[in-house]
Amino acid sequence: MCTVCGCGSGGVSIGGAGRAQSARPKAGATRAWKSVPAQAVPELALHSAAVPDESHIHADPLHLHFGAGPAHAHAPGLTQSQMVKIERDILGENDARAETNRRRLAGRGIFALNLVSSPGSGKTALLVRTLTELAGRVPVAVIEGDQQTEFDAERIRATGVAALQINTGKGCHLDADMVGRALAQMQLADDSLLLIENVGNLVCPAAFDLGEAHKVAILSVTEGEDKPLKYPDMFAAADLMLLNKVDLLPHLTFDVERAIGYARRVNPAIEVIRTSATSGEGIAEWLAWLERGMAKARAARPAPRLA
Repeated sequence: MCTVCGCGSGGVSIGGAGRAQSARPKAGATRAWKSVPAQAVPELALHSAAVPDESHIHADPLHLHFGAGPAHAHAPGLTQSQMVKIERDILGENDARAETNRRRLAGRGIFALNLVSSPGSGKTALLVRTLTELAGRVPVAVIEGDQQTEFDAERIRATGVAALQINTGKGCHLDADMVGRALAQMQLADDSLLLIENVGNLVCPAAFDLGEAHKVAILSVTEGEDKPLKYPDMFAAADLMLLNKVDLLPHLTFDVERAIGYARRVNPAIEVIRTSATSGEGIAEWLAWLERGMAKARAARPAPRLA
């Protein structure tokens, strides 16, 4: 169990081996919830009064805010201070492994990106378009992260690019250890491009460094322009936002400038490229961004030692 985000770590497989079966909901399991007045749940009021310094209950009876304490999260049975300590331990270990990955990649001039988004953003379609455009120009490899299946990895392999699948089971994000184990199985070329497609999730992947050069957040215009404010950690952690599926704008009420403004309110330094895997809009700009990053990675590669 990942205590930082609460996801399960069981059923992880690297390269498609040992696939875990999806668990079916138990009979009678909670499927949905609805808000109730605070006074209708005495235990809730008791909990709030018992720990006023660590309370996660907002003063507004119509608003329950579970991210108000120093841990910015809530887990049953744990105080905010306990959660902060656990999070520091977990992220500290992850960061150490991420730095090992980063040194390994940098030592070979490999430009690695962590592609993050919500499900359905068009991340894989954009990746396929990118790989098709790069065919024969630069060596590329892909790590695919999903809870189950190899569907996306199969789409990548159909382009002729090597793709290794990581299935996280109940986990909702990749971590540095998973990526390190994947790197050990891959035959990456020096001075190449490594694209890591993270599990579709706008929350947890923001906290976990994989050893990448940059996080790239993909936001589709079908999702709503308020996502950068609703999920600020992800856009604060990203260096580039790809505003995707812009070919659909004539059919939507999406406000492009507002979305970009919200992203820059969270992260004033974030770069933005408008893209469409269907129409090709922005693809040349995106490829140029990739090529600049690869050139920088090659230039920073340590010179080989003389025998």
